Amino acid sequence: MEWKLFADLAELAGDRHVSVDADAGDTVGDALDELLSAHPPLADRVLDDDGDLRDHINVLRNGENVFADDGLETVLDGGDELALFPPVSGG
Repeated sequence: MEWKLFADLAELAGDRHVSVDADAGDTVGDALDELLSAHPPLADRVLDDDGDLRDHINVLRNGENVFADDGLETVLDGGDELALFPPVSGG
């Protein structure tokens, strides 16, 4: 499975596209755990002090926010596209 990372998250991971060991039947949370395990600097940016996903981090599966479904418990299908976005602001 592959994550697409944006803005400073890509910088922390060293790439905009990161493959992780997750397959169909795993959850988005499993894939996120794999990502953070492989790229520890991301954990401080993505997780709060309690180890929960920070409120401002967006997790998408096939272009849709996973929290519109089952959150990090959303089950992955083959060919899913995962994306992680920091907050976006502009002016």
